[in-house]
Amino acid sequence: MTDHATSPGPAAHQKIDTSVPHSARIWNYWLGGKDNYPVDEQAGDAYTAVFPGIVTIARSSRAFLRRNITYLVSEAGIRQFLDVGTGLPTAENTHEVAQRIAPASRIVYVDNDPMVLAHARALLYSTAEGATSYVDADVLDPERILEAAAGTLDLGRPTALILSNILGHIPDHDRARSIVTTLMAALPSGSYLSVNDGSRGVDPVFEAAQDAYNESGAVPYNLRTVDEITAYFDGLELLDPGVVPVPLWRPESTSPAPEVIGEHGGLARKP
Repeated sequence: MTDHATSPGPAAHQKIDTSVPHSARIWNYWLGGKDNYPVDEQAGDAYTAVFPGIVTIARSSRAFLRRNITYLVSEAGIRQFLDVGTGLPTAENTHEVAQRIAPASRIVYVDNDPMVLAHARALLYSTAEGATSYVDADVLDPERILEAAAGTLDLGRPTALILSNILGHIPDHDRARSIVTTLMAALPSGSYLSVNDGSRGVDPVFEAAQDAYNESGAVPYNLRTVDEITAYFDGLELLDPGVVPVPLWRPESTSPAPEVIGEHGGLARKP
């Protein structure tokens, strides 16, 4: 049965502020999407003027997610996905990749951006055999996320938790780790955690561009060291090749030689 549920929350009562650049809309712009405003394009262009490689990072991040989901569905047999901080829909969204391989897959998207809420209908398209839903919730409220997600997912069955470029929005790393722990604790053995985030200590030009962005008045995004990103997987079984620059995570044989960029990620199984 197709499930087109939306759970109202904080964003339902917010207005879209088009006077301040927003990371989800800028990311959408870098990915070639159309759901952004002039202020986002200006901020995105200012960023790429300092660091053109951010477009490569954005697109490599999306490709990493696609390869993760393909593995989870095709090889690990996962049929449930909890995608927190999904951002604006573009191409190769979680449900599109998963349901293309296994039509009965069930996906819950979570975000608290009013613009994402306004475009949730694009995320809620599903096969007849599967289901998708959208939960309006903040990553800082994992209990609400789990409660709402249980309306679509059976959290007693293995589920993949997707945290793609969202944990960097949490200033305190210990709190970010605590949130990951809370979410994974609610999932059974055989579940998976996929994380990718911008990394510090790889490219000083990228770091300078991000620091300047954070001072612009937009919602800050905090780069993490590779050790900090790896710490999200504590207690889990990291799949090879571990936490690596995202183009190096199981690259497709037909792809060009992967680059080492300031975006690291990994995939791990809960024992």
